[in-house]
This record gives sequence, structure tokens and C-alpha cells, in this order.
Amino acid sequence: MGKPVVVENRPGAGGTIGTEFVARAQPDGYTVLYASGGPMTIQPNLGLTKLNYDPLKSYVHVRGVSSSNQILVATAAAPYNTLAEFVAYAKANPGKVNFGSPGPGTAQHLAGEMFQAAAGIKLTHVPYKSGSSQMTDMMSGILDVSFDYLTVLRPLIDTGKVKVLGTTGTARLAALPGAPTVLEVGYPDAVNVGSTWVSVPAGTDPRIVGRLSEALAAVLADPAIVADLSTNGQVSIADKGPAEMEPFIVEETARYKRVIESAGIAAR
Repeated sequence: MGKPVVVENRPGAGGTIGTEFVARAQPDGYTVLYASGGPMTIQPNLGLTKLNYDPLKSYVHVRGVSSSNQILVATAAAPYNTLAEFVAYAKANPGKVNFGSPGPGTAQHLAGEMFQAAAGIKLTHVPYKSGSSQMTDMMSGILDVSFDYLTVLRPLIDTGKVKVLGTTGTARLAALPGAPTVLEVGYPDAVNVGSTWVSVPAGTDPRIVGRLSEALAAVLADPAIVADLSTNGQVSIADKGPAEMEPFIVEETARYKRVIESAGIAAR
């Protein structure tokens, strides 16, 4: 693009603060959002916070960036080493196995809800106020299992603090080739893949959207970028341009709505 890029982190409220900031920005192509499913496809279904943006009306969605399986890990001392052993143990001990998440309604929480429903088991959800506290309890054995992304779990996996049982995707991760997916072990309804993409404020000139989309596609075709994504447990979804992104977001929102309603999570 021939322009310097300044990354401005605006964390908080499950990602909705930064997401809202971009919705209110000038639609001139100089403010873009690195968007994710949490504030775009999950939060609208929860009813916990009034959102001052509409995921479809407030933005033009430029191009997909990546998708990421979540990883199901168990504490190192757990008496199970595979997904099948874990399910058998949980069935024999209903409600006695707990799983952690960074909070109610997060993608990690929903992954746990989806898995227990698909596998026919009963787990106890333990929400945390911070991911660091959750990981500390995983290492100490206070938590039995957790779902999270490889970027978070890699240090614990590499040091043997936790053991990998499987992933929530449809295909094995190149970074964890030995970890089976929930799909291949017979739980298609537990498939849960998080995605990221780039969006701009509604009203942005289509010519600007086109330039941004083309530039992003070129970046994501770079072998070094592809390799970096793979190392971090991610896969490019750059094939989803402006025409594909809106129906993708609609589909993801509907999927999470079903999960949230089934688990009785909304507005509680």
C-alpha cells in the first residue's frame, strides 16, 4: 500500500471496544479492523452487553485472514491420554470433570459446551477473569481440561505442563500432526473453528475496499506468512473476499446462536 501501518490495541469487553471504535471511524480507508468472531458473531447472541455496532451494517468486510482450531488439553497428571479415554472417563464421572475458560460466552467456553453436547458427557465449567489465572490452574492440576488456541497453549505443551488430547477442527494442524480432530473421532457437532478477517467502516469507497482486499490477498500468499500462520496453528482463509465474507459471518452468527441457546448461556 506504500503507507506506514500503526497497530493500535483497544482491548476490553470481549473485543467490542476496538470493534466499536472502527465502526465510528471515518470511512476513508485509513482505519481498519483486525476482526474476530468474538465481538462479531458471538457477542451479538449473548445479550449481555448493548452493542453500538451491527456486524453487518456497520462495516464492509474486506477479506478473510485465518482460521484456527482450538486445542483440547488436559493437565499432565490426568488419567486419560486420548479423546476416547477422556470421553470414557467423563461418562464414568458425570459433572466431576471441569473445564476452564477466560469467561462465560467466550469462544473457549462455547467449545466446551459444544464438545460435551456432542460427546454426551457432563462437564463443569469454571470461568476465569483472566487467561493467565486459568493457565496457572491448568499447570497445578486444579483444572482438568481446557480449550484454547495454540498461540496460548504452545509454551505449556512444549514444556510438558499439559498434554494434547485433540483439536476442534476438521483437519489436523500441521503444528500438531499427532492430535486428532473431533471430526475424525466421531463428533462433527463439536467442530469449532475461530476466524479472523479485516473490516473497514461502512461507507468506505469500493475502490479503497478493492485495493485493501488485493493487498491483503498478496500478503497472505507470501510463503513466509503462510508458514508463520501454520506454525501458530492457523490456516489462511484469504480465499474469502468481500463477496464471501458477509454470508460467512451470517452463517457463523447463526451457528453460535444455536450453541448459546442450547447451552442456556445468553443473558445470564
